Amino acid sequence: MSKLIISEGRPLKGRVRVSGAKNSILPIIAASLLADGKSTIDEIPYLNDVKIMCDLVKSLGASVTLSDEKTKLEICCRGLSNTTAPYELVNKMRASFLVAGPLLAKAGYVQISLPGGCAIGSRPVDLHLKGFMALGASITQGHGYIEARRSGRLKGNKVYLDFPSVGATENIMMAATLAEGVTIIENAAIEPEIVDLATYLTSMGADIKGAGTDTVKIYGVSDLKATSHTVIPDRIEAGTYMVAAAITGGDVVVENVVTDHLKPVTAKLREAGVEVSEELSSIRVRRRDLSAVDIKTHPYPGFPTDMQSQMTSLLSMACGTSMVIETIFENRFMHVSELKRMGANIKVEGRSAIIEGGSRLTGAKVKATDLRAGAALILAGLTADGTTEIENMEHVDRGYIGIDEKLKNLGANVVRVDDDSGN
Repeated sequence: MSKLIISEGRPLKGRVRVSGAKNSILPIIAASLLADGKSTIDEIPYLNDVKIMCDLVKSLGASVTLSDEKTKLEICCRGLSNTTAPYELVNKMRASFLVAGPLLAKAGYVQISLPGGCAIGSRPVDLHLKGFMALGASITQGHGYIEARRSGRLKGNKVYLDFPSVGATENIMMAATLAEGVTIIENAAIEPEIVDLATYLTSMGADIKGAGTDTVKIYGVSDLKATSHTVIPDRIEAGTYMVAAAITGGDVVVENVVTDHLKPVTAKLREAGVEVSEELSSIRVRRRDLSAVDIKTHPYPGFPTDMQSQMTSLLSMACGTSMVIETIFENRFMHVSELKRMGANIKVEGRSAIIEGGSRLTGAKVKATDLRAGAALILAGLTADGTTEIENMEHVDRGYIGIDEKLKNLGANVVRVDDDSGN
């Protein structure tokens, strides 16, 4: 167990560099199973989830080498010795299900349990399976496991997704790279991480058109080769530090960003009265007076659900009444009860949170219930009077590299405690 202690709220100032995107590296590691040979992936964020995904592909027969700086991976998949994904790894992380598509396409069979992850709402894998079946796979389920197998090569087909699921788009796209003929994914997710995965697959020899639009075409090839790739910056980490600057009334330059990926966050911050200046690969954030705004989460390019919790913390300090509507995950307001312990005035009605802003937050003992909820509590603690203790920091570690050290470098008074004794 781990906790973060934050005291003496003060404006953050300085520069912070964003790490590679967690939501890019996980499918990219899975996609490496498709190639024969050694692939090199740079700018990796060596998070707990990345460690789990590396352990997962190693359990399937891949060799994984991490650079001394822990920023580069080498993955060699010359021979897969196992097509059963271990329950103890899959149960820890939802993204582990992304090995299903590559294993089905490359080895012809996969056995995998239903995935775990943050308890933020229902995230079924039915769209993944719908895509596999459209490509000719047979699916059986029982005793908590899913088995998918093909007879001969997968066959290209048209797949319409009832919802633009990022994971389903990625899994179907990976499976289709080695299918015979053309696969068309309609109502596909258009997140930047989809484009990054497509770029990686294309450098391996895949033929993919339309990634980043709602219609993706994959022209199947017979085999894929090893390659090198650099992961895009993490837009959610960038957005979190942008909000950190705003909530503390600071002046922070967030480096290593793709500004286009941050448009919905930037727009809402500006609407709330935050000064945001964009450069080629950095963003400067300075706060003036905060005003209430309304937010409704949507799939990309709408406002990201992964930034909803952080913005809720910020809006608790804004003048006026804000409303936040969560359309993606039904349980994504678990941070609200913890923010209320710190003095926030928030009322949840179904999938809406009504925030009466202007409250001065005070330090308290709170718990991170999931990854982004933990980030929201850190942001609240940075501006609260007194001392804030945030427990269950292991949730936060799933999405942020060295968040305590990065905040310290910006002037925050934070101390990490990695045991229950407080020593």
